[in-house]
Amino acid sequence: MKKNSFIQGAFIATVAILISKIIGVIYVIPFYPLIGERGGALYGYAYTIYGMFLSISTAGIPFAISRITSEYNALGQDYIKEKTYKLGKYLICSLGLIGFLILFIFSENIAYLFIRNIEGGNTIEDVSFVIRVVSTALLIVPLLSVSRGYLQGQKYITPSSVSQVLEQIVRVTFLLIGSYLTLRVFNLSLTTTVGVSVFAATFGALTAYLYIFIKIFANKEKLNRDALETEEEKQITSKFLMRKILAYSIPFILIDVVRSGYSFVDLSTINKTMVDLGYEIQEAEAVIGILTTWGFKLNSIIFAISTGLIVSLIPNITSSFVTKDIKEVKRKINGALQSLIFVVLPLTIFLSVLSIPVWTVFFGSGSNLGPMIFSFYIYMALVVSIYNTTVSMLHSLGFSKTILFSLFIGLVIKTILNIPSMYLFNSFRLHPSYGVIFATIISFVIAIIINLVYIKIKLKINYKDTINKLFRIILSVIVMIIGILSLKFIIPIESGSRLLSLIICGVYGLIASSLYLFMTIKTKIIYEIFGKDILKKVLSKFKVFAINK
Repeated sequence: MKKNSFIQGAFIATVAILISKIIGVIYVIPFYPLIGERGGALYGYAYTIYGMFLSISTAGIPFAISRITSEYNALGQDYIKEKTYKLGKYLICSLGLIGFLILFIFSENIAYLFIRNIEGGNTIEDVSFVIRVVSTALLIVPLLSVSRGYLQGQKYITPSSVSQVLEQIVRVTFLLIGSYLTLRVFNLSLTTTVGVSVFAATFGALTAYLYIFIKIFANKEKLNRDALETEEEKQITSKFLMRKILAYSIPFILIDVVRSGYSFVDLSTINKTMVDLGYEIQEAEAVIGILTTWGFKLNSIIFAISTGLIVSLIPNITSSFVTKDIKEVKRKINGALQSLIFVVLPLTIFLSVLSIPVWTVFFGSGSNLGPMIFSFYIYMALVVSIYNTTVSMLHSLGFSKTILFSLFIGLVIKTILNIPSMYLFNSFRLHPSYGVIFATIISFVIAIIINLVYIKIKLKINYKDTINKLFRIILSVIVMIIGILSLKFIIPIESGSRLLSLIICGVYGLIASSLYLFMTIKTKIIYEIFGKDILKKVLSKFKVFAINK
């Protein structure tokens, strides 16, 4: 086990994230036809509430342990480093146990908030069962998270990243094999099948923790885990360390809890509102399945790209801010926004226009509702990606309170708009799910504005350059859209086999990317954002264009 440099650590962490995201998208191809829309809704109920409690149990504490471990490791105070790790384990395991007990004991009450007295779809007993099953993950995942933080704080990034990929591989393998055997071989109920699939989170986390545990135990001497307490270290009490852990953790916990509230608002309003509007409960639950499971998996394509950009750009903002080079901070903030929009905006629109074949590639052609909702839902991924970038900027600049404020304001707006928006879109003869997505987009747009305005006030930054480049990016996107729409007369975008849909996506993707790249070169926007020298190297490798000096 070797320590990683900053560049190595960033690269390894980014690769691990991308691999995990890819696995998380691909597995839905066989999983969707296995459990269907009703099973997807049941899966979504369990994972949404689990995610909320996991945020309470873990958010911030692994980061705190990583930061504190790093501090004392640098000072050579290994005894305090180990003491911090032990306290972190006690704290996070206690929170995980409390979360597990709440979900296990009050699962029926939580299920009632989602289902109420509506009949014809999943029952309160079904939802209660899967919530209880997934709650077991709260006994393992927090411990895994804090152990990763302990290693990361000492610059051992590789074991942590490997455990992340291992967890995802084991989870998906257990999920697919377990679900198939439960439903198709043993002929058990759909509820039991979904129960097995959500238990995969526990099994995957347990496997990853065993890997981490073995790594830590095997490198006991290298980590200096048996260090003796020095006289100086005796002055640092457990009470002081606990306060320090909480001081670092609480802002992250609050932010993640509020963020989870967005999904909770959807789950507690969609079923009842759609039934009140005259829709069947089966369709309402199909919408929940799309928003929380199937469509969300496709949205993770956008999230993965934005995460990669954030990982590479944000540390540079932090370093410039620490050295008080505010001019460079301003340049990098604008650069981060421009880079993100340049890549994510055309991809979002492409996925929206090609929603039918894209959906078919992953989930087959059995549902018209899925691609219809996804064509609008993908824009939420665009907005959330921009919001996450502004959040990372604020974290880098030390403005965590602003993140919580903007997120809370967005949640209030989301709560107020959700039901009225569903009624509004329904009155226009549009699907009420569009109202749910619209409310989410509006709430995050307002949160983005708050974050950017706060950064502008604090740093006196000017976004004029980003706005000017945005217009040229939009122009390039418009040309791309015209090309795609023209191509529809030659190659229609329609539902078919997975292979045909994949070919359609490939042909359209090649034409769309070529048009977009051509326009961004003509308008020189690509050079201004990424630099001409870097673009030359990339294009020469792929032999796409010859750039004249």
